[in-house]
Amino acid sequence: MATLGIDLGGTKIALGVLEADRLVYEARVATPTEGAEAVLQVMIAAATEAIAESPAPVRAVGVGSPGPIDFERGVVLFAPNIAGFREVELAGRLREALELPVRIENDANAAALAEHRLGAARGARSSLFVTVSTGIGGGLVADGRVWRGAFGQAGEFGHLTVLPGGPVCGCGQQGCLEAVASGRAMARDASYAYAEPMGAPELFDRWRAGEAKAARIVEAAAVYLGQALADAQKLWDPEVIVLGGGVAVGGGKAWLERVELAFAAHTEGWRRAPLRPAELGERAGVIGAALAAQEA
Repeated sequence: MATLGIDLGGTKIALGVLEADRLVYEARVATPTEGAEAVLQVMIAAATEAIAESPAPVRAVGVGSPGPIDFERGVVLFAPNIAGFREVELAGRLREALELPVRIENDANAAALAEHRLGAARGARSSLFVTVSTGIGGGLVADGRVWRGAFGQAGEFGHLTVLPGGPVCGCGQQGCLEAVASGRAMARDASYAYAEPMGAPELFDRWRAGEAKAARIVEAAAVYLGQALADAQKLWDPEVIVLGGGVAVGGGKAWLERVELAFAAHTEGWRRAPLRPAELGERAGVIGAALAAQEA
């Protein structure tokens, strides 16, 4: 069965048709900035084109969306970084326009599902996927299915408190992992420490060059991340932990080793899951949305 996956992002909408665990069609369009209705119209047009051009008949559609979702109603309550995207009946609008079953999933959950079934965690019974990029997200999969929790909040890894009283996070709480270990958090600290605007890529370059300031920022973030992974191991006990996202890619093997050292230090005496780099890259969201559509 071929399914269409749509990955809704703040700057782009990616689409892909999955058949027999392989993408047979891919496309992407820019995310409009004029509000929810403009986004819906572009998404519907791109999906219609994808269905028409797909080499295999599309039987269902899945959408990975950022932000909290009312899964029963198929409503995106709020999508960060997309202007005016509040209380959007995404599933219903797409179902009506495309005349196909539609399933909505959180974007991090979709990526987690993709890595679990077809990526770095394939073959495992359970896995935790963590994406470290501008922000930090996560998703849990057990026995091949996404674990959402009672209120759809499970896997909100970036909002674990790791530094009580620390910097205020975008969610409004203090000391969340995202507020101290994300790409944006490291860029904030680097800009302050160097007294000039600096992004995470330049910070990592300076770290690799051996600069002490950069090392303190990058390695402190790695410790916070390792600490949070240790908490996750003790709470959820996943068989495999997969790390993805721009920071994970930019930091490379050396960064992963520092995260693993902190993870090991905080799980001494406990069994811990292997940490694996994500395998599917930017396609994970599309693939996961298409996999979710198989249950629509």
